[in-house]
Amino acid sequence: MKKVVLDLAVTLDGFIEGPNGETDWCIMDDDMNFDGFLDSIDTIFYGRVSYDAWGNYKPEDSADAEEKKLWTSVHTKNKYVFSTQTKENPQAVFISSDIVEKVAEIKKQAGKDIWLYGGASLIKTFIQLHLIDVYRISVHPVALGSGKPLFENMKERLELKLIATHTFQSGVVQLIYEPQRP
Repeated sequence: MKKVVLDLAVTLDGFIEGPNGETDWCIMDDDMNFDGFLDSIDTIFYGRVSYDAWGNYKPEDSADAEEKKLWTSVHTKNKYVFSTQTKENPQAVFISSDIVEKVAEIKKQAGKDIWLYGGASLIKTFIQLHLIDVYRISVHPVALGSGKPLFENMKERLELKLIATHTFQSGVVQLIYEPQRP
């Protein structure tokens, strides 16, 4: 069965973006093998705001070949958008109700794993509904002091089991956890 993988960058003080939405602190090292991660998935889950911003993003013509390759790979994936607004969209399937049931149906499909891309509201919903199978959290060596936290307003404790760690040249430390189910 497919797994829902939250692959996300956070600051040392636990923020997924700065107070003005900035993510300029996010480092992409060659040794992170993000291409390998993209090869391990065939589906991406977005919230509507994240989809509107990134779901069909095209890099500038002046972007380097690696960035263009990354976005080409991202756009070959099946895309699902979780939103209260339903839309007809040939590039994505919009889901506005029965999240638990729809996610279970998608996980039963043949294929590779699913990237829970976000945004913050969708991630929070998935955490509360126990829909995340793997947490791949890349901790970046920067503290912002404020911003949008990864974990906030949780209704219950989240118990995780550490599966692996990876340290990269930049000082980013990736922590891979599986939830301990209640």
